[in-house]
Amino acid sequence: MAVFGFGTYALLAWQGGNASIAGASVALCAAASDFLLFNFPPAKVFMGDAGSIPLGFLAAAIGLLGWQETLWPLWVPLVAFGPFVLDATVTLGKRVLRREKIWHAHRTHYYQRLIQSGWGHRRTALAAYCLMAFSAMVAATLLVHVAVGAMVDRAWVVHQRRVPAN
Repeated sequence: MAVFGFGTYALLAWQGGNASIAGASVALCAAASDFLLFNFPPAKVFMGDAGSIPLGFLAAAIGLLGWQETLWPLWVPLVAFGPFVLDATVTLGKRVLRREKIWHAHRTHYYQRLIQSGWGHRRTALAAYCLMAFSAMVAATLLVHVAVGAMVDRAWVVHQRRVPAN
């Protein structure tokens, strides 16, 4: 998920002319890609909360920085990292409602439930990659449509100023 999410940030930051955010996002995307070599089933290395929580904070921090730098609207990080955000939020919310100790280990994330349901690690990972790729494409595509719409709106305003009133 980090590969697609940070890859989206890198692309959008590069298109927006912000080399710092693009570079940081490329570095995170590359690190996540290298990790996948050892994590794809059968996994030899497991990230766990010690790795995924900092990645989540980095996704949020860079997402907010990109918004602050006007590279994208605030919704872009939520869509680009949608599966990540939704799974973590729903899982945490359910655990809080059940009054579980949220700092204890658990196996209630959606991908864990798919594996326990018989999907297996490889099939679940591939499905997650597809879902994350789709979310990243939706975020980038929506942003392009919003940008094109804004350009059309500006052109329309300019046109309206030039057209004499009847």
